[in-house]
Amino acid sequence: MTLTLDEVAARATAILTEVERAVVGKRQSLEIVLSGILAGGHVLMEDFPGLGKTLAARSFAQALGLDFARAQFTPDLLPSDLTGSFLYDQRSHEFTFRKGPLFTGLLLADEINRTPPKTQSALLEAMQEGQVTVEGETFALPQPFHVLATANPVEYEGTYPLPEAQLDRFLLRVSFGYPSAADEWEVLQRRMERRQEAQVVGSVTDGAGLIEMQQAVETVTVDEGVGQYCVRLVAATRTHQNLLMGASPRASLALLLTSRAYAVLRGRDYVTPEDVKAVAHAALDHRVTVRPELWMNDVSAASVIESVLSSVPTPAATGTGPRTGFERP
Repeated sequence: MTLTLDEVAARATAILTEVERAVVGKRQSLEIVLSGILAGGHVLMEDFPGLGKTLAARSFAQALGLDFARAQFTPDLLPSDLTGSFLYDQRSHEFTFRKGPLFTGLLLADEINRTPPKTQSALLEAMQEGQVTVEGETFALPQPFHVLATANPVEYEGTYPLPEAQLDRFLLRVSFGYPSAADEWEVLQRRMERRQEAQVVGSVTDGAGLIEMQQAVETVTVDEGVGQYCVRLVAATRTHQNLLMGASPRASLALLLTSRAYAVLRGRDYVTPEDVKAVAHAALDHRVTVRPELWMNDVSAASVIESVLSSVPTPAATGTGPRTGFERP
C-alpha cells in the first residue's frame, strides 16, 4: 500500500499525540526527533539528566510499534555486548551466533559517551551500514533500524566524548531543555493520576507502516532554490571566522532530508526555507567546531549557526508552478 502525504501527516500527528501522553511540553523537540526518524536517520539527544530523553525514546518505540532494546553504555561495555557473539553449542558441537541488542527496531543507546571508542565504533557501523560484522561474518540488521542515543553534557570524568567524525553520523542532535513551571506541574499531576511509575503509550503503526511513511516522505517536492539555500548555509560555516571546522556535505544532505520530513509534519508536500531554518540547529550545531580560544567568550556552535541563519539571504518565491518550494499567499 502506498500512503499519501496527507495520510503520513495524520499518522505522524497521532504518533506525536501518543508520545506527548508521556513526555509533557516538548512538542517542538519531539517533532524534530520524529522528523529525523521519518528521514531515515539516527538522533542524538543531549541534555541534562532527568529531562525525559529515555522516556521519549521508549515512547517513540511504543507509538511506532517497533521492537525496543536499551543498551546502557558503561566503561566496561564490549562491542560483543552490542552486536552479539558466537557461542559454542554443546548439543550440535557447533558455534552459533547469539544476537545482541542491536538486532531491534529502535535502540536506545543510553549515555553513549560513557563507553570506549571501540564499542562506540561497533554501534556506528550498525548505524551507517545497517549491518554488524562479528569474527569476519556480516549480519544484516532488521529494517527499519533506528538509534536514539543519549548523552549528558555534565560529569565528564571517565567519559569518552564522541569525536567530530562520529558525531557527524547522527542525522540530528536534539536538546529538550527544562520544562516550564506549568509543564512540570502537569508531570506531577499525571504521575499522581496514574498511580504507578510505568507509562505506556498506544501503538499507532508498526515497522512496515514506518517504512511506508519514509517512502512517502521521499516524494516531497524540493524547489532548487531551497536546495541551494541548504548548500549556502553549510558553505557559510566553512568560512566563518569563529569556526575551526565547518560542516561537511553530509550536513547539506541532513538539512534537505530532515526539512522534507518536517514539511510533512506541517501538512505540506513541499519544503519552504522556514522548514530548513526550523531544523538547522539540530542538523548543524554538532557538525561544526568552534575555535578553542573563543570558548571563554561564550561563543558556541548554536550562536554561530544562528549568525549564519541571519546572514545568509533567504530565497524568494520563484513563481514556477503550484508545487514550488515556497509558500504562497
